[in-house]
Amino acid sequence: MPVTGDPEADALLEDDPLALLIGMLLDQQVPMEWAFRGPSTLRQRLGSHLDAVTIAEMDPEQFEALCREKPAIHRFPASMARRIQELCAHLVEHHGGDAAAVWTEATTGAELRQRLEALPGYGSEKARIFVAILGKRMGVAPDGWEEAAAPFSDGEPRSVADIDSPESLQRVREWKKAMKAKGRSKAD
Repeated sequence: MPVTGDPEADALLEDDPLALLIGMLLDQQVPMEWAFRGPSTLRQRLGSHLDAVTIAEMDPEQFEALCREKPAIHRFPASMARRIQELCAHLVEHHGGDAAAVWTEATTGAELRQRLEALPGYGSEKARIFVAILGKRMGVAPDGWEEAAAPFSDGEPRSVADIDSPESLQRVREWKKAMKAKGRSKAD
């Protein structure tokens, strides 16, 4: 997923399920590169790998301070720090701290989408885009994933799920700009 412009941060998204979930969580009101670079920045500041249990159990003020360090992990570091901790707490409570279990234990696309929509900070659109990321980029394609991800499962370059090169990142940006000019959203 060459979305950040940083090969190490991109590799983390592919190798660490928690990083991918956090990156998608952060993907709002900031450029995609910034959002998806956030997990790598967070890992560096934690001094080790990303771990849902560790993050969930951190003192909220300390975790927020970590997220606020320059460069901040998001335009709204305090609210995103809370959301990341809520996401990690949910993963601990419902998936034993295993981020990948959100999708490895789903048997259908509909179930996968439901599991994603249950995550703090994930609404319907974010869940559908994430299903599309899994289906298009990660080889996780349970029966019905295309329907569960629609319209993000189609061939339009409409989201991060469609990025597989710097050129495709540019195509996604151009498509979004064209949709915005028409007064339409990426889901249209």
